[in-house]
Amino acid sequence: QFRHVQQLTYSLIEWRSQILSGTLPKDELAELKKKVTAKIDYGNRILGLDLVVRDDNGNILDPDETSTISLFKAHETASKRIDERIQEEKSLQQSLDLRGQPIFNSTHTYSLYVNFKNFVCNIGEDAELLMSLYDPDLSKFISENYLVRWGSNGMPREIEKLNNLQAVFTDLSSSDLIRPRISLVCQIVRVGHMELKDGKKHTCGLRRPFGVAGGLCP
Repeated sequence: QFRHVQQLTYSLIEWRSQILSGTLPKDELAELKKKVTAKIDYGNRILGLDLVVRDDNGNILDPDETSTISLFKAHETASKRIDERIQEEKSLQQSLDLRGQPIFNSTHTYSLYVNFKNFVCNIGEDAELLMSLYDPDLSKFISENYLVRWGSNGMPREIEKLNNLQAVFTDLSSSDLIRPRISLVCQIVRVGHMELKDGKKHTCGLRRPFGVAGGLCP
C-alpha cells in the first residue's frame, strides 16, 4: 500500500507542476484538474479516509448551499465511480494472469524515468520543449507534457537545472505496458518575435510551433 500511495503522490506532484507552469490551454487545464481530484479521491478510498463530495468540475460542494439529497446523490455517484475503477484494475490484473503476462507488482502503476542531457537546434530564440508519451497505433498522447524552457544561448532558462533535467512519467498502467509501441515525442515551440516582410519585429514572447522529434521507448 505504501508503494501504491507513493506512485499516486508522484503523479499529483507532477500534475501540480504542470498546473502551476501556466502553459496549459484552458480545456487541458480543466481536464487535468479533474484528473487531480479523481486521483485524490481514489487515494482517500484505498486509505480508508473520508470521501470528499464534489461537483462535475471537481469543486467541493458546500453543505451550506447544497441540499442533503443532492449531497447524498453526489456521494453515491463518486463512491460508485471509485469502486468501478478499483474493480477495473482487479479485472485487468486477472486478465494478465490468464494470458501469462508477467506481474510486476500489485499496484498496477509504473513509471518511466527520463534524464534530459542536451538540446541542439539552431533556433536563435528561446524555446519550449514539450516531452510526452505517444501511442503511434492509436495516434494519441497517453501522458501529460514534461516542459523544459530552453534559452537562446543554448542553456536551460533555469540555469540551476543544468545537468539536472529529469522527469518521471508516472501512472502508467498494465494496459500501457502491453501496447505494441510507445514513443517519446518532443515538441519544439519557438518563443520570441515575429519578423514581418518590412523587416520590423513585432510582438514579444510569441509562441510558434517549430519542430518535432521522437523515438520508440524500449
